[in-house]
Amino acid sequence: MGSERSFYRVLHAHGQLHRRGRARLPQEARPIPSLRADGPNQVWSWDISYLATSVKGIWLYLYLVVDIRSRKVVAWDVEQSESAELPAQLVSRSCLKERISKRRSQPLILHADNGTSMCGATLEVRLEELWIQILLPPEGEQRQSLFRTVKYRPNYPNRPFSSKEEACQWVSSFVDWYNHQHRHSGIKFVTPQQRHSGEAIAICKKRADLYE
Repeated sequence: MGSERSFYRVLHAHGQLHRRGRARLPQEARPIPSLRADGPNQVWSWDISYLATSVKGIWLYLYLVVDIRSRKVVAWDVEQSESAELPAQLVSRSCLKERISKRRSQPLILHADNGTSMCGATLEVRLEELWIQILLPPEGEQRQSLFRTVKYRPNYPNRPFSSKEEACQWVSSFVDWYNHQHRHSGIKFVTPQQRHSGEAIAICKKRADLYE
């Protein structure tokens, strides 16, 4: 018997503290590109999350697109499968809804994960047509999930969804609350819609005048 320090001292004396096996030596992490947006619809981020169903082993897929400056959910969809065609259609609808012109001066940046459906040929072709530049994080890097607020809401169902329609109904109500009622702490406690539309400027100025 002996202390942990004694074991390490003996191992060190016998040259047993170096890396063993065929594991790759530690690598310096590559820097993640810095994304900055000074207005809405300049940089979007999107991801996919699982939604449990009442059938064991069967999942629904929640697609969510968020504007990183305003935090507004600009598009969402619930599907029964995961593919590159579905997000291509979703992004196309998002651009129409947000009235994003193909003749804009700068491309829209779409920050995505390294998943197969997020870098498929179908999606890449459609994004090129819409003049959207997809940006993937370095290999091995994990982005912060977009879905923490979704699944940590107090009214998130405590039982699996019984159907796609039920899931869509809940997500629709969540997105409406999130965009139009939720005072987001990361954007000075205004709603994502107020930030996205520019109303937040007048709201924050009125607050500052009141504080003074």
